[in-house]
Amino acid sequence: MAKVTHEFDLYGKHYSLETGELAKQATGECLVKCGDSTVNVTVVVSKERKDYDFFPLTVDFIEKMYAVGRIPGGYLKREARPSEKATLTARMIDRPLRPSFPEGFRNEVQVVAMPLVADQVNSVDTISVMGASAALTVGGVPFEGPLACVRIGRNTDTDEFLVNPTYEERKTSDLDLELAGSASYISMLEAGAKEIPEEDMLAAMSFGQEAIAAFCEEEKKFFDKVRATNGEFPHREYVLDEPVPEVHERVFAHYDEMSTALKDTDKLSRIDKIEALKESIQAEFSEEEQQEWNRAIPVELKSLEKHAMRRMVVETGERVDGRKANEVRPLYIKGNYLPLVHGSGLFQRGQTQVLSVCTLGMLNEWQRLDTIEPVDGKRYIHHYNFPPYCTGETGRIGSPKRREIGHGALAERALLPVIPSEEEFPYTIRVVSEVMESNGSSSMASTCGSTLALMDAGVPIKRPVSGVAMGLIQEEGKTVVLTDIQGLEDFLGDMDFKVTGTTKGITAMQMDNKATGLTPEIFRQALQQAHEGRMFILDAMLDAVPKPREHTKASAPQIISLHIATDKIRDVIGSGGKVIRGIQEDTGAAIDIQEDGSVFISGTATAGKEAAERIKQIVKVPEVGEEYTGRVVGIQPFGAFVELLPGKDGLLHVSRVAKGHVNKVEDVLSIGDEVKVKVLDVDEKGKISLDRLDKPDAPAADTNRHHDTHGERHDHRDHEPRERHANHGFHRHPGDQGALGGNGQHTPRRHHEG
Repeated sequence: MAKVTHEFDLYGKHYSLETGELAKQATGECLVKCGDSTVNVTVVVSKERKDYDFFPLTVDFIEKMYAVGRIPGGYLKREARPSEKATLTARMIDRPLRPSFPEGFRNEVQVVAMPLVADQVNSVDTISVMGASAALTVGGVPFEGPLACVRIGRNTDTDEFLVNPTYEERKTSDLDLELAGSASYISMLEAGAKEIPEEDMLAAMSFGQEAIAAFCEEEKKFFDKVRATNGEFPHREYVLDEPVPEVHERVFAHYDEMSTALKDTDKLSRIDKIEALKESIQAEFSEEEQQEWNRAIPVELKSLEKHAMRRMVVETGERVDGRKANEVRPLYIKGNYLPLVHGSGLFQRGQTQVLSVCTLGMLNEWQRLDTIEPVDGKRYIHHYNFPPYCTGETGRIGSPKRREIGHGALAERALLPVIPSEEEFPYTIRVVSEVMESNGSSSMASTCGSTLALMDAGVPIKRPVSGVAMGLIQEEGKTVVLTDIQGLEDFLGDMDFKVTGTTKGITAMQMDNKATGLTPEIFRQALQQAHEGRMFILDAMLDAVPKPREHTKASAPQIISLHIATDKIRDVIGSGGKVIRGIQEDTGAAIDIQEDGSVFISGTATAGKEAAERIKQIVKVPEVGEEYTGRVVGIQPFGAFVELLPGKDGLLHVSRVAKGHVNKVEDVLSIGDEVKVKVLDVDEKGKISLDRLDKPDAPAADTNRHHDTHGERHDHRDHEPRERHANHGFHRHPGDQGALGGNGQHTPRRHHEG
């Protein structure tokens, strides 16, 4: 295949699609660019059909640190397991592709998106969907394309929607909406928003659909160029699993039995009845028939269950658990569920139960991110766990799967707009949602449970957040929107549309759509029902936990924040970190100093206050007229140096150490003596002059001080001068800094908020 390139401009940005030069042994390949950001997308389809009753699609997004000119961290210095962002991007590519393949396609498909350049201006995630669509098409793979993905932001100054905004533009946007689909329908949606109204979200979705159509049109122009240069795309034969009429008739003869089995409100009991019925139906086929139709029989059994459930909804308006279309399942809500932990909440909706636990930590415990995006880390972290016991099954418990990462990211996105700023609440916040029982909408239960845990922990969130999952049934020309879907309605329905928000507006959305006929009216109805469901759930949450705690729990770290001048940072840290380390060891508090002079102290109330007081003493500049009880740290012929505060010394002149004439300072003072002094003067260089408040009488003159033991007189001028230290003639203690200067070179730790 000869190289073909198509360049175009859309919505103020330059794009290109290219094929024919790289990865020529793959089934299909496309190099896609936005600005200088470049992603190579390859597709390989297996030659053999697999004996699966599902479509075996795998999507990998492989981050390469060379794309941003960095060497990976860690001992091995190579990319290891995918980051959470890479996993989420792989899901973003997978979700619009999967429903676009024909029914019965059973060949393995692997899509690999590999960023080669990430210019730190334009994101590489959304363009990867367009690259995958192009690679599939030029490779002759049967699917409903072209597809594209766009990110929609909004300029808050002009209210203008932005297509694929830069990272800088996204910082000031109140909307982060990712949409994917074809020119005529949306199949995937992800959104984070700063509490925006439903009408604004609908407008953004409509604008996004137009943008997707524009990109799909450019893909078609690219395909025309490829055909003009290299001829028609390769035609490959892929055998599809076709329905067998006889199997269909024999299985669907049990339609009424399946309808009866579905009418059980208890999930496990219903599953048992359905599985028992499927086994009895399969037993009606002979061993030879089961072997011949080993794929057709399971497909028809699944189809029987699907159609029975869907017809029940559209014909009777009744769902398998007896609810109406817009009805929320029974709720059970309890805050402060666990002792000692910093915050907890239990949220149950029907047979979906989530326990969320909040933990507070120092700001220096923020999560550092090693990705190709210009994001250093985040201080609000949400993790979601879905153990096998929550569905009554056995299984391996280990690293989080893609689904767990995706659901955790959604709940995190839902709550991030209401998390207080670092200045308002100087903590790193981690919430973990443990799914104890699942029958659909566990991610939305996670959002609700996490709100309870945050409030129980005393986090001053702006407003509480609730969430609900919406579903859709399109059958026999009828459309029904379902509120608070359970697992079966998600699995066999046409849409899974999750919406979270506050009383003010939407904070996050996620949608996967299998239907192609979604109109703006359907989306409007879904958002309206979602709003009603969210408010119903939120009222129940506030009945259980009316507001956040006034103060954090005693078990949580107490954080004291203060601000010091940046030129005092090294004084607090000390040479080699000696000073700050000493404070932490003596008090038991943890101290985090940021480069802008912000200081955060964590520990028990007593430890934190003691550490804060010591830091205040270090940075304090003594003022004229202030009185101190200081310690003599150095003696010279001209006076004594008195430590007023840690690292702050002043000179008590020999003329002021006592009443009357003093010949030698040592006659009155010794190293380590405590004296009460008053600040007389602080010069422009910071040198401090002191006066003694508790002056004793000067000692009586020693008449023999000029005679040796033999009675011979010596002139004091005959003595060699005393050796003086360079620093005002006395030995400084290691780490001492202040008016006499310091040499600490430690650079404070930088903190970034995600």
